[in-house]
Amino acid sequence: MTRTNWDVIVIGAGAAGENAADRVVQGGLSAVIVESELVGGECSYWACMPSKALLRSGLALRAATNVGGAREAVTGSLDVSAVFARRDKFTSNWNDDGQVSWLESAGIDLLRGRGRLTGEKSVRVTAADGTDLEITANHAVVVSTGSAALLPDVPGLAGAQPWTSRDATSATSAPESLLIIGGGVVGTEIATAYASLGTTVTLVARSGLLGAFEPFAGEHVSAGLEALGVTILSGVSTTRADRSGGRVVLKLDDGTEVSASELLIATGRTPVTDDIGLDSIGLTPGDWIQVDDTMRAPGFDWLYAVGDVTHRALLTHQGKYQARAAGDVIAARATGATVHDEPWGAHVATADQAAVPQVTFSDPEVASVGLTAAAAEKAGHRIRVVDYELGKIAGASLHADGYTGRARMVVDESRRVLLGVTFVGPDVAELLHAATIAVVGEVPIDRLWHAVPAYPTLSEIWLRLLEEYGRPGSAD
Repeated sequence: MTRTNWDVIVIGAGAAGENAADRVVQGGLSAVIVESELVGGECSYWACMPSKALLRSGLALRAATNVGGAREAVTGSLDVSAVFARRDKFTSNWNDDGQVSWLESAGIDLLRGRGRLTGEKSVRVTAADGTDLEITANHAVVVSTGSAALLPDVPGLAGAQPWTSRDATSATSAPESLLIIGGGVVGTEIATAYASLGTTVTLVARSGLLGAFEPFAGEHVSAGLEALGVTILSGVSTTRADRSGGRVVLKLDDGTEVSASELLIATGRTPVTDDIGLDSIGLTPGDWIQVDDTMRAPGFDWLYAVGDVTHRALLTHQGKYQARAAGDVIAARATGATVHDEPWGAHVATADQAAVPQVTFSDPEVASVGLTAAAAEKAGHRIRVVDYELGKIAGASLHADGYTGRARMVVDESRRVLLGVTFVGPDVAELLHAATIAVVGEVPIDRLWHAVPAYPTLSEIWLRLLEEYGRPGSAD
């Protein structure tokens, strides 16, 4: 390709970068994506899709055994090789031809290589053979380089050859045993997946599980993991890691040791910004890129960032949401169209602040949106918390024998609208979008009474939560 100028340059071809470029092109501008790895990014090949594929088979098998009649028909265990083969289909065997074809169909150009900022609206692309190409943008550069696994500063850790989430989701077989450091979403999901595949799993979680969620979420997931045979060590930290004789040994600060054939580090993420030329424009390499709600970096009229690299909400769907806002506002600013940058306007990512939906695909699942009770109180809201046991509703008892779970809604008592909702239980992910609409739309409690849930479904939980809160006009 001899072309060197486009309206917009996007560095990074993950889900967020692809969406930003697509919205720019739909807005009438030209765009090029620069990518040094696979087009489609982390979610397609090393995160969302492969991890959920590894999880789904075990979840489906257990779901069948939890329903009388189906239970009696289950005569075997998971076919582990078939699970990995199914995972490989979802990653297209780590081949991005399909994603590249989509870029072409969308009118988005692609340059293979590492992109580095060299100045205002300027990027140097270094190809695999070492050759450089200098390209420029007429209107904007969008950074969408994502994040990578953060390795804690533990003596001996590097020499222990730990897995990151990439290794865990792209492994070709299940190890005999696995140590996991970290009790967040990645740690609990990978623990669930590999325990289902027959691996002996030990999870070291200094502060317990899923600390960013409502406390009962971690409690239910802990019980679920223990039912799968996972050993959970909470309240302890790793002081040293060593690999010897094919096994990894962790020394813990309570004086004990644990060992396994593999070790996964799941203690957080770090921005992929150390080698993208931030210093050339006065920013610090290795830092998260700060942006406003239109995803533009303060102090620049041409620099935008979307996805994990902004540290706003490290979730694929939020990155895509940010990218749509960014792409549309870049096109609007470039063409002189009206910019709607007021809260909830067409060109802002307002939902990042207090309406982020998330599902943890553990067993049981955790589905949440908006603020937890603790976060709402910290933000100064006058709240009321309403809880209900999911297992008490007819839809849940039909869904699975002995169904257990819990739901919570956090109500802003001043406005009588929902600030947050959390569900924990089998298959609660499909309840989440209704809650997201209620939170984002600030639907009044009194109006929610008229959203009648079909009977008998899990959605009946909405009626029970409202009954616990109190009918319109009641003394409550």
